[in-house]
Amino acid sequence: MRIVVTGGAGFIGSAVCRFLISQTDHDVCNVDKLTYAGNLASLRDVSGHSRYRFVQADICDREAIERVFADFSPQAVIHLAAESHVDRSIEASSDFIDTNIVGTLNLLEASRRHVSRSNGVDAHMFRFVHVSTDEVYGSLGPQGRFVETTAYSPNSPYAASKASADHLACAWHATYGIPTIVSNCSNNYGPYHFPEKLIPLAILNGIEGKAIPLYGDGLNVRDWLHVEDHARALYRILTAGKPGEKYNVGANSERTNLAVANAICDSLDRLRPGGAPHRRLITRVADRPGHDRRYAIDARKLQRELNWNAEVAFEAGLDATVRWYIDNEWWWRPLRQRYGGERLGLIDCQAN
Repeated sequence: MRIVVTGGAGFIGSAVCRFLISQTDHDVCNVDKLTYAGNLASLRDVSGHSRYRFVQADICDREAIERVFADFSPQAVIHLAAESHVDRSIEASSDFIDTNIVGTLNLLEASRRHVSRSNGVDAHMFRFVHVSTDEVYGSLGPQGRFVETTAYSPNSPYAASKASADHLACAWHATYGIPTIVSNCSNNYGPYHFPEKLIPLAILNGIEGKAIPLYGDGLNVRDWLHVEDHARALYRILTAGKPGEKYNVGANSERTNLAVANAICDSLDRLRPGGAPHRRLITRVADRPGHDRRYAIDARKLQRELNWNAEVAFEAGLDATVRWYIDNEWWWRPLRQRYGGERLGLIDCQAN
């Protein structure tokens, strides 16, 4: 197949591109705007491959997306391009509306026109995988897990923008017959992760002996999924998933944020004992506005219908991730010079 991967220079997107080039025979066109979180260094292992190409383009630029479809004539799209950091959405929600909603609309419309032209593309074989998040479901209580039929209840501008995009993808299938599939994943972790999210930020702050910020009481729960397991899941959804369906992707690895921070510190103690004990760096900070208490994914539909299972255990995956950041300062040092981990998203939500 010829596969367009949007956001392929980002964290999950680059993992998908690396997987497709190293584990399949498909041609890949990576379309990425190269915002602050896009990093071509994450693709250095595949950038010279004959089956890989890169196009710098904004998915909000309708003409640019039309040119990509005309030039590459894709048989599939894995749509990952998105503004994704909740804290940033609190400060700059319009960027999330533009990219996550309008950008998704542009891709769906480009796909619709592309399929209708039948430029060597079988409309029944074309696939559009829209990659989303468990945050669209809102916050869980202490029991239960999100299933594909859980009602949407987004609580942040980011989650609301992704929920809107999910609905667009489903509507373009129902109305126009575009073979869309929606995936909703739990929190990802692993190598090549821009250091603004909990795990990479905590690792790098720990390496540098800086405070490791922990929001509120640290007892918010997230379900953790290794990014390479996610890349495998998305390929399975692309090749075996049923158009019009939704699939939750998770690894059944719930942890409190405090437990994750402690595990990172303990790993650093083993791998860089000079800075031990790293737990002394954990610092409680003001909670995020509208901070969801718990997420948990039920991935049994994906396991049962598409024969996918997570392979990376959280403890081993986290330890390997810490080791990767220790060994790959060449990748993250330039990013730290641009963004040092300062707190975002702290606003007075009660202000008139």
